[in-house]
Order: sequence, then structure tokens, then C-alpha cells
Amino acid sequence: MFTEDLPLLKAKLGISTTVRDPYLTAIIQGIEDELLNVQGLTLDALDSSHLMFIVDYAEYRYNNRGNPMMPRHLQWRLHNLMISGGV
Repeated sequence: MFTEDLPLLKAKLGISTTVRDPYLTAIIQGIEDELLNVQGLTLDALDSSHLMFIVDYAEYRYNNRGNPMMPRHLQWRLHNLMISGGV
């Protein structure tokens, strides 16, 4: 897991306690595993666009648990990551 993912996600969601940390960490880890194992993307922890994609995607998953449709801006960014190979 990228070291900055959780603090940035919590800031974006306005969460200041640690109560939801295990759940948020599981969402982040699931996204990172999916990108690596399903999409075949290798992400760079030093690339801010990779970091922010994970944070934005995790925020979407947290707030839209019952909505399977990914927003267009995330689809577009994922597509660009896939084309560039992730790195």
C-alpha cells in the first residue's frame, strides 16, 4: 500500500478518527490488488497521479457501495493508466 493513501483518503472524506481505518485500508488494498492482478498495472508510489487515482477511486467506492457504475472521470483515468502501462 502506498504510505500516503490512507491519510489523503481520510482528508478527502473528512474523517479524523481511526475507527474506519481498517475498512478504508481494505478498500485501498483491494483497489491496488485489482489494478495489479486484474488490470496488470504496476503503480509507482512516487507518481502523484497514481496516488491520487487510488485515493479518488477509494473515495468513490466508500461513498457508492451499492452503485456498480464507475464515474466517467475514473473510467477515463483508468483507461489512461492501462494505455500507459501504469508506469
